Amino acid sequence: MEKQRVAGFGGFFFRAKDPSALAAWYEENLGIDPVPSDYDTEPWHQNEGPTVFAPFGGDTAYFGDDKSKMFMLNMRVHSLEKMVEQLRANGNDVTVDPDNPYPNGLFARVYDPEGNPIELWEPQHNPA
Repeated sequence: MEKQRVAGFGGFFFRAKDPSALAAWYEENLGIDPVPSDYDTEPWHQNEGPTVFAPFGGDTAYFGDDKSKMFMLNMRVHSLEKMVEQLRANGNDVTVDPDNPYPNGLFARVYDPEGNPIELWEPQHNPA
């Protein structure tokens, strides 16, 4: 029997102190449509592209200083420069990785209003 593989993420579900406010932040700052309230409305669609699925050790500092955070979102962006500009214009503190560029692209970090880390990634496509 041929091994089956999932086709991609169908959703990301997590607890929030104020789900409505957090959904509004993600829509305003990152353009992620909120969950539809009916089955006739389309949910957020993402562009096809690379996705890294990487469990980290419980003691990692990669997600930031708060060891209680169990996940970090990594969001692909078309233009890191423009996304950083947009986030900062909305009053968000964004840290652009000082070691940019990496062989696989450009990175920056922002935290949502509940302190969840979000890594922004502009992939670098190396010519073959």
